Amino acid sequence: MLKAEQVSKSFGDTAVLRDLTIEIPDKTIFGLVGINGAGKSTFLRLAAGVYQPDQGRITLNGQDTLKEDAVRKDISFVADEAYYPLGATLGSVASLYESMYDFDNALFETYCGMFELNRKTPMANYSKGMRRRASIILALCTHPKLLLLDEAYDGLEPLARLQFKRILAQRLEEEEITVVISSHNLRELEDICDSFGILENGTIQRHGDLLESKGAINKYQMAFEQELTKEDFKGLDILRFEKEGRVIQMVVRGEERAVMQVLQEHQPLFTDVLPVTFEEMFLYELEQRGDRS
Repeated sequence: MLKAEQVSKSFGDTAVLRDLTIEIPDKTIFGLVGINGAGKSTFLRLAAGVYQPDQGRITLNGQDTLKEDAVRKDISFVADEAYYPLGATLGSVASLYESMYDFDNALFETYCGMFELNRKTPMANYSKGMRRRASIILALCTHPKLLLLDEAYDGLEPLARLQFKRILAQRLEEEEITVVISSHNLRELEDICDSFGILENGTIQRHGDLLESKGAINKYQMAFEQELTKEDFKGLDILRFEKEGRVIQMVVRGEERAVMQVLQEHQPLFTDVLPVTFEEMFLYELEQRGDRS
């Protein structure tokens, strides 16, 4: 389990993380989402032991990721912008990994073939997508217990994305691994993540099971004989309310049956219930907190 306890981090006078607390269990793919500048990359670097928190600590299975050298071999971090030494080839970088980790050379050869990467080619000659593929397979070949991916899909072609998703699903079935992925592409995260956390104002504002959280929010499209306002639907947790004449669209958090009971009190002419995407859920959450601030 990855556990962050009251973690804070500032750079100069700018507070990036504030008393952040979260527990992420094993064998899960956790999507870390937030607007640009929310602190996603900072959290991943803290979890990897790259940064030192100003206060609090982060542990992996009870071991401090900053202070315990042994636990660092169980962590692989793929940064948004990978750095490689001048003149390095994929093969030479793999040799460097082999000196630091329990590196799986047979798996490395398999992944090189799968992702069409030549180990003798200088990394400087790789495209952005190829460098991303290289970074991911190097990380996977260390058999990490914690895999941290910053903007995992950035630069990956559709086929490489599909292959990567399949690999992660297979690894979760076979190994005790925790995966934390940050991305601005929430539609991609929705396809692979089973849990999520929304990072805002330096802390995790909301987290949980992705399917359960999405299932608790629905869009309702209705028409009524009389004109109604938001105030007529007291008792509902309305995240968004839009009205055009007698036609109303609402986004409501709550169990569908209970919501429908309230709506039926106003005798709608029709009611359509639509599910929401992960991206929509994220936007509705931000809008609601903005309305309350």
